[in-house]
Amino acid sequence: MKDFWKRFSQNRGAVVGLVILLLVVIVSIVAPFLYTKSPWAMVQRPFIPPFTMDAFFLGTDPMGRDLAAGLAYGARVSLLVGLVSTLVSLLIGIPIGAIAGYFGGWVDDVLMRFTEFFQSVPSFALAVVLVAIFQPSIYSIVISIAIVSWPPVARLLRGEVMSLRSREFVEAAVLSGQRHSTIIWRQILPNTLSPIIVLASMMVAAAILIESSLSFLGLGDRNIMSWGYIIGAGRTVIRQAWWVSFFPGLAILLTVLALNLVGEGLNDALNPRLARKGK
Repeated sequence: MKDFWKRFSQNRGAVVGLVILLLVVIVSIVAPFLYTKSPWAMVQRPFIPPFTMDAFFLGTDPMGRDLAAGLAYGARVSLLVGLVSTLVSLLIGIPIGAIAGYFGGWVDDVLMRFTEFFQSVPSFALAVVLVAIFQPSIYSIVISIAIVSWPPVARLLRGEVMSLRSREFVEAAVLSGQRHSTIIWRQILPNTLSPIIVLASMMVAAAILIESSLSFLGLGDRNIMSWGYIIGAGRTVIRQAWWVSFFPGLAILLTVLALNLVGEGLNDALNPRLARKGK
């Protein structure tokens, strides 16, 4: 663990990204304590510019709602959607990729053709269609993002499993009479955690972007405040109140950038080749 943190901390960008990400997480956790009123509540007159009132330091939107409160509560939605949709994607992609890579042959062909079917359609376009079919809600958004995000997981794990199944420890497990499920779960999957963790961090960032885009287009959950919804609400008054769209856009930019930087740091810390070079 000490070696991991040492290699991770050598990447300054990853450290900066981790700090930004921790700040976003902290804000999302303390949001109900910082802003006791609902983010939908009209608390002042509309179009108060930022940094002119201490109580509303980021200003208000066209409806007189506190923009800072909306950003704080929106952080919770973005992180929740990103984490849950990524988890569901992993639960779909890991078994498919592991089975395809381990058994090969016709099993691999069938599962990869199934994976390619989802990859043949642009991810965002498919997400829009799925959300429209299921009706916009936080649940349909999570499911839709998970459905369009699992193919890269399956392909990555397939390649990793194919490279591991001919290793000596796997052959020894086969000769000892262990079941295929046991070999995959106990022998192979633990050795694929590093690339999966790195990919998962990137997927959370992509999920936040997709959710924000869906909310911007009016396909988000209307009962939940999100960054994309705030940007969409402010686009019609962007000349009159630029801050309504600017601050949530900046929050999305910093969060996605932080996740990508953390992903690069994890890749540096978990990559065995880079680890040997560091020694």
